Amino acid sequence: MHLEGSCQCGVVQFSLESDSPSPFMHCHCSICRKTGGSAGYGINIGGDAETLRVSGQKHVAHFHAVMREPGKSPHHSKAYRYFCKQCGTPLWLWDPRWPELVHPYASAIDTPLPKPPETVEIMLDDAPEWVDVPRGKSHRHFRKFPKESLREWHQRHGMLG
Repeated sequence: MHLEGSCQCGVVQFSLESDSPSPFMHCHCSICRKTGGSAGYGINIGGDAETLRVSGQKHVAHFHAVMREPGKSPHHSKAYRYFCKQCGTPLWLWDPRWPELVHPYASAIDTPLPKPPETVEIMLDDAPEWVDVPRGKSHRHFRKFPKESLREWHQRHGMLG
């Protein structure tokens, strides 16, 4: 599926191809919460990194999130989290461990996305008390990360493009 995205102020536009475009995962980790300015819901779409095209590149910056894991010293993630320098909109994540993939934030995508048949709520051990985590038969809950990948989830639901 061809996806078009942009930042809130409009100085950055981007496009890419995705075979797994359904935004089915809500991440409640501290990184997604703090960098997205909400209850979470970070990176949950897979895309082909070779197809990423960016207009307004001079307005794009990146950072490496600080990983704080129990029993380990804080360290920087290998993943690059890209955002607009003008308005702060999170745009996409790219990780050199999986160079063929890029993960746009669903919130930055302007193309209508397919509604997921179920929602996967992850990193619930990190969700603060004030977050009202959706419940019900269409929500699956995980204390940490599920074993199923973005691609596998789309494949299981017959949504792999």
